Amino acid sequence: MSQKHFLTLRDLPASDVINIVRRAAELKKNPDSATSQARKTLGLLFEKASTRTRVAFEVAMTQMDGNSLFLTSDASQIGRGEPIKDSARVVSSMVDCMAIRTFSHSILEEFARYSSVPVINALSDDFHPCQLLADVQTFMEHRGDIKGARVAWIGDGNNMCQSYINAASVFDFNLSIATPAGFEPSAELVEQYAQRVTLTQDPIAAVQDADLVVTDVWASMGQEAEQATREQQFAGFQVNAELLSHAAESVLFMHCLPAHRGEEVSAEVLEAPDAVVWDEAENRMHSQKALLEYLLNP
Repeated sequence: MSQKHFLTLRDLPASDVINIVRRAAELKKNPDSATSQARKTLGLLFEKASTRTRVAFEVAMTQMDGNSLFLTSDASQIGRGEPIKDSARVVSSMVDCMAIRTFSHSILEEFARYSSVPVINALSDDFHPCQLLADVQTFMEHRGDIKGARVAWIGDGNNMCQSYINAASVFDFNLSIATPAGFEPSAELVEQYAQRVTLTQDPIAAVQDADLVVTDVWASMGQEAEQATREQQFAGFQVNAELLSHAAESVLFMHCLPAHRGEEVSAEVLEAPDAVVWDEAENRMHSQKALLEYLLNP
């Protein structure tokens, strides 16, 4: 049987992804119900800096009696030019699962091709599926089933935006994306899910009657040199109280963090008493625990 990997939300059957989110909610309420992963080890190979992703994975494995092993590319032979396929063959022979946080999505795909254990996308330049598990879990906790909901993405058509496109199909909601010209998500991906996704350059149009509004930083990791230019190009795409006034009265706001207050989101919105971004961040651990349980105990 071929190995299951989680490089995008579309790599697993939609019903399985939905059940992972439901299981995450159960594990949050009853942590002791998690299946033991004693004597199992999760390998973490990170090229990009991380707070929530690393902490969530390591704590999840600890709570399930398993272990985690953290490597950066600089501290491994990959950083010295060892072919990805060679590292994949070697490392996967010693661990039970791999979570990789990298730049090029093709690195993940090649590692998975030669890995003998499940590989998880802990973030690439193209997709961030683990974050979507937490986001949907958070919506479910506060508003119930996300099926049929109106979701608005405001800002860069980046890895998070593209994972929301996949999520619209998996979880059966409608997605409106507002980006500045030239910052749209993959045209191929938008076309593939055209029945779920609409594009606009007008943030107000995108958030009209939205049940959930989501954004991310304007310059992601690796784009720091573009920060000043992007601030000009994204002017008018800040999520603030005025913009949210056009959404549904019960709208939720989410951000994968870290956030730049006063840029892509106002401090007022981020620090609102009922902000769900902190629940969203905590749910990274619960959802990744459910994902690990699924992959390690098929």
